[in-house]
Amino acid sequence: MPRSSVIVPCALALALTCALTACGGGDGSAGPPGLHDPYFPKMGNGGYDVTHYALTLSYDPGSKRLRGTARITARATRSLDAFNLDLKGLDVAGVSVGDRDARWSRAGQELTVRPRTGLGKGETFRTTVRYSGTPETLTDPDGSQEGWLPTARGALALGEPVGSMTWFPGNHHPSDKASYDITITVPKGLSAVSNGELRSETTAADGRRTFAWRTAEPMASYVATLAVGAYDITRSTTRSGLPVYVAVDPAQTAASAKVLARIPEIMDWEAYNFGPYPFSSTGAIVDGPGVAGYALETQNRPVFPGAPDVETLVHELAHEWYGDSVTPASWQDMWLNEGFATYAEWLWQEDHDGDTADEIFDALYRGDYYDDAADNKAIWDFPPAKPSSAAHISDSPVYDRGAMVLHKIRRTVGDDTFYDIIQGWAATHRHGNATTAEFTAYVEKKAPGKDFHRIWKDWLYGEGRPATA
Repeated sequence: MPRSSVIVPCALALALTCALTACGGGDGSAGPPGLHDPYFPKMGNGGYDVTHYALTLSYDPGSKRLRGTARITARATRSLDAFNLDLKGLDVAGVSVGDRDARWSRAGQELTVRPRTGLGKGETFRTTVRYSGTPETLTDPDGSQEGWLPTARGALALGEPVGSMTWFPGNHHPSDKASYDITITVPKGLSAVSNGELRSETTAADGRRTFAWRTAEPMASYVATLAVGAYDITRSTTRSGLPVYVAVDPAQTAASAKVLARIPEIMDWEAYNFGPYPFSSTGAIVDGPGVAGYALETQNRPVFPGAPDVETLVHELAHEWYGDSVTPASWQDMWLNEGFATYAEWLWQEDHDGDTADEIFDALYRGDYYDDAADNKAIWDFPPAKPSSAAHISDSPVYDRGAMVLHKIRRTVGDDTFYDIIQGWAATHRHGNATTAEFTAYVEKKAPGKDFHRIWKDWLYGEGRPATA
């Protein structure tokens, strides 16, 4: 989002979160209805780890009604008599676990499911939820909108940080990643675009079209997306053969064409700098400028509100490594997404006849990088690793000061070791979750003998502007 050899699996990240927040546990108990995330404590659910979502959906833009069946495959991480799913709004018609109907109840965003028989620790189970209704648009603590965003001819689903619970039930916390199959039927003349690869596209006798998308690599629900509309679709490949699938609102096609044509070039540049690309396709979705007030790093193909500029495209595609593949274990670790993606912009400028990363860092530190004095001052509002509240997890310190932390590391270790660090970090936690503490430990391990104490104390966790650059 622009201004926005060891893998840490989802189950381990979930278990660590529960251990740190006293999720408790006992045989035959209910899974906790939230993971006590520092900024969104009600999100996510304890007691199980989702491995796969199979969503079968249909959407009618005229009535704005969504109908869906969610089949959720999960593994119990403790014995369970009941468990919770996050689902905001929508009407539930029925729930089953395995092949048996289950009892269920609703309270706020919690859908509590009570199987006919208890689930044993380690047991794999499938929950099916049938639901329908008009999905909600949510207003975030920072005033931005997410969830289900109706458009002139369709809709756009954006999930950061909590919006995915408006269109499908699930364990909606970054620490629980899963593979996805999303099949969506839409009216004649419309397309439906989602994450991963398009497995099939069929047209019924009445003209309705069904699109089946598959995301084989683990994905956090906040970067799941669904875009319904009359898009111009283009398909291409990068020089290495990576499929590129781009969907653009026709009103944005001309303005977007030149920048989007650079996706293969940008992907090759980012793979050179950050290591092998972690997914099996890439691309972009460009919707109208009034749909959302921000771009978002939805997995495989980021979403843009109108034609993006090159640096925004670089930023969002860098998130495929830092954010989508290496996903934060909690929302407190957002700088591991945004600091890295912002620093990718600096590196792009440095390699393409723009300001060097040193020059950008120094201008930010002096306070004359932005035209607005308030924007320059805002960089020091709080430490990047400790946003002041949920309303500020996408503020300047997370982005700019987060990137400054990375540049301080680069200055300390030199270019060769720095690129070893950022590539190794992406490889070590590929398709997993990670914390800030794991990152600082990784840096220290990769650069023995270097002193990072002041960087962590003053730049990563310290209040205000550090005394020296």
